[in-house]
Amino acid sequence: MRTLVTGGVKSGKSRHALRLASDFAEPRRFLATALAFDDEMRDKIARHRAEREGRFETIEEPLEIHEKLGENMILDCIPLWLNNLLYYGREGDFEPMLGSLIERLPRDIVLVTNEVGMGFVPVDPLARRYGVLLGTANARLAAACDRLILMVAGVPLRVK
Repeated sequence: MRTLVTGGVKSGKSRHALRLASDFAEPRRFLATALAFDDEMRDKIARHRAEREGRFETIEEPLEIHEKLGENMILDCIPLWLNNLLYYGREGDFEPMLGSLIERLPRDIVLVTNEVGMGFVPVDPLARRYGVLLGTANARLAAACDRLILMVAGVPLRVK
């Protein structure tokens, strides 16, 4: 089943994705988009790796995620992928890459994303553009998925 898990920061999205994907047949894969830009991110990546140790084959790909998709996979996370596109000056690739990602979605995948449009409007133009792009990605991915789960304070709420 194609599942999109969304929610706020530290709402339990990744942990819930691991629970959902534990039902997948082996081998299970984890497609990680994060880049270790600083010590805090290196620590977070190490914690996430430890959580899935021995249960998932990790594939690290910050940009070309549509080319690394496979069955029985968690893709974590769409916001960091978008961040990477902006950081590397590849915003123009967003639409074709998102379209390719959606076309190639395997039957059994859990995608992790963040909700960013439920609060204040950012003051800075880049942050506003990021919010629009992420909202677009979330809406298109949700439409392509069979199930949509919103995490609220660690509690999964099935939306679709």
